[in-house]
Amino acid sequence: MSAGTYTPRPGAAPLGRMIAAQTALETRMLLRNGEQLLLTVIIPTLLLVLFSAVDIVDTGAGESVDFLAPGILALAVMSTAFTGQAIATGFERRYGVLKRLAASPLPRWALMTSKTVAVLVTEVLQVVLLTVIAFALGWSPQGNPLAVLLLLVLGTAAFSGLGLLMAGTLKAEATLAAANLVFLLLLVGGGVIVPLDKFPDAVQSVLGLLPIAALSDGLRDVLQHGAAMPWGDLGILAVWAVLGLGAAARFFRWE
Repeated sequence: MSAGTYTPRPGAAPLGRMIAAQTALETRMLLRNGEQLLLTVIIPTLLLVLFSAVDIVDTGAGESVDFLAPGILALAVMSTAFTGQAIATGFERRYGVLKRLAASPLPRWALMTSKTVAVLVTEVLQVVLLTVIAFALGWSPQGNPLAVLLLLVLGTAAFSGLGLLMAGTLKAEATLAAANLVFLLLLVGGGVIVPLDKFPDAVQSVLGLLPIAALSDGLRDVLQHGAAMPWGDLGILAVWAVLGLGAAARFFRWE
């Protein structure tokens, strides 16, 4: 045993190791939270099974699951990247967790990166679970996998930016109420379960610009109708992503 075996080596761990450790922690916190699981797994699964098995909403020609599955995938992205992240981050900010983490060797941008990666990991698990259930219900997807991936990534960026903006500007209780209210409103009016063509023409033009409508319609165009690349929907999501992330970076308050 050399004299320097137990010599202290003060200093921060390598940046990559810090991000990986924080990402693992954020992912565990997401998956252990009962309210998060309700939003991210249970509600989307129940909606997919219920509306596929029971003819409640007129989804047009073809199997109901072919219309519903893309919309439920979009809902899963929104529930994790927006609703769940906004609520969790809002209360972390209220309890001073973010303030203490900001004083650690982990840079603030790296903390946000860890949160984003944790959201992506959770979404992968959601997509796998919902896809398996949809296949069991008779889903027959088609289209370009690259287009699906681009839609999911841009949708995640858009909702993540909006969720962080809400969490970083409102009080935790207000974030809790507002995030759940927005979730319910977009569930009904975002083309997830009810087709947008069921709404009046003037309303359709407005709803079509919402990120949930762009994501669900884009996924539906690809997976149900075999579209190559839904550029219009991708453009809408890209604009929301830039605006949301830019506003979150500008106005987010750590205390």
